[in-house]
Amino acid sequence: MNRYRTIVVEDVALELKGTLSIIRNDIPELEVIGTAANESDFWQLMGQGEAPDLVLLDLGLGGSTTVGVDICRRLRQEHPSVRVLVFTGELNGDSLWADVMTAGAHGLILKTGDLLTRSQVLAVMSGQDNVFSQPVIDRLVAVFSEHVRNVSLKSQAFMTYDIDEFDERFLRHLALGYTKDMISDLRTMPFSAKSLEKRQADLTTRLFPAGQQHGVNVTRLVVRAIELHIIDPNNLEPDE
Repeated sequence: MNRYRTIVVEDVALELKGTLSIIRNDIPELEVIGTAANESDFWQLMGQGEAPDLVLLDLGLGGSTTVGVDICRRLRQEHPSVRVLVFTGELNGDSLWADVMTAGAHGLILKTGDLLTRSQVLAVMSGQDNVFSQPVIDRLVAVFSEHVRNVSLKSQAFMTYDIDEFDERFLRHLALGYTKDMISDLRTMPFSAKSLEKRQADLTTRLFPAGQQHGVNVTRLVVRAIELHIIDPNNLEPDE
């Protein structure tokens, strides 16, 4: 049986006790060589002799959810052979999960459901990446499904309302609070402010039924574009 030298990073004493109990009872391959409650303690451990094979990393250390991401990123740079498995109670952190996986974590397990299992640990130690517990997988599937749905609806809206890339860019920057003068200064928008006035009027005609077009201002136009999935309020990025 292979043995893997492991550091457990966890700042809550009760949760640390539970994690060590799981390891002791269910994952005999792990040899815990140290525990750390904060970033300073962790790097002190890392400086004592041979690097571990695995870091079992909590994200919420000392009330900060970014410390775990910072640890992960530095480990990837300074100790690329060390495997990192995140074991966290941050149950509703899509952005945080993405950040830590981008920073170099090899898996992410939530402190819910089946908790940490031997098969997950061995998968990470065998070289597998993107090892997730079932709640994370369920969330990833839900987000992916929603993304596919929104892409489909956006494609349909572009065809139905004859939207081109300049229409989308114009509406997106209006949603971001840009004035027409500011939009006309974008390198990707070769139109004058006066031309954009005409484009706004044309979009109003296309996006609103007859009888509802009178008095439509910028705010209402943007809201309508969101309703029709022409622009995504969760993905509004300005052009350079």
